[in-house]
Amino acid sequence: MNSNNPFLNNKTFSTAVSRKDDVHQATVIDENQDMTLAGTINRSLILFLLLTASATVIWWATFNGMNPIVPAFGGAIVGLILVVISAFKPQYSPYLAPGYALFEGLFIGGVSAIFEVQYPGIVTQAVGATFVTFAVCLGLYKYKIVKVTEQFKSVVVAATCAIATYYLISWLFSMFTSFTPVHYGNSMMSIGISVFVIVIAALNLFLDFDRIEKGVEQKMPKFMEWYGAMGLMITLVWLYIEFLRLLSKLSKK
Repeated sequence: MNSNNPFLNNKTFSTAVSRKDDVHQATVIDENQDMTLAGTINRSLILFLLLTASATVIWWATFNGMNPIVPAFGGAIVGLILVVISAFKPQYSPYLAPGYALFEGLFIGGVSAIFEVQYPGIVTQAVGATFVTFAVCLGLYKYKIVKVTEQFKSVVVAATCAIATYYLISWLFSMFTSFTPVHYGNSMMSIGISVFVIVIAALNLFLDFDRIEKGVEQKMPKFMEWYGAMGLMITLVWLYIEFLRLLSKLSKK
């Protein structure tokens, strides 16, 4: 089974040319052109800084009278387009990943400002929860407390696909009927669903870590550092949004 994150699935990493399989007897390979863990970490930090800077601009503008709906909506659409392009053309990731971070920052900044107006202090809580979750998952993976087996991948991928399908169907029904999805509101069922989704999003981090590590071991091309960093950022954005949703439900209690 592949990681649900389209940027970190086995097919993409296998179709990108591995330098381990590209060495010929008379060919000298420049190790600086290989994907490295340090390089992926650096790219992830760059994307995080770009996203934060973009989100900060929208945050500041919102609290100075600007309506954040348009930039947030536009950022989400452009970000999705860049994600789709990169999924099919990972070699363009060095250019698309920074663009994704900037436009996704517009979305994150706008959504965060909207939640903050309704529930003061919620953004700080959501950011803290996201970082803590990331740190815990990274520690569990690094020290092999949680091992990414094929069975683990199968369960996480199946659960993630189920969540995506449920969200899509609920959105379509709510758009064209008077149907109210069960995950709306602050009922115990709704809160339980949010907790479940957060757990699955966190488990996707383990799959992301595993595929990045495998990419380094297989000596993937240098551009895969950007690709891996972009995929990891997608999961963190998902996790952050779900924490916002859960905390907003708890604040209504």
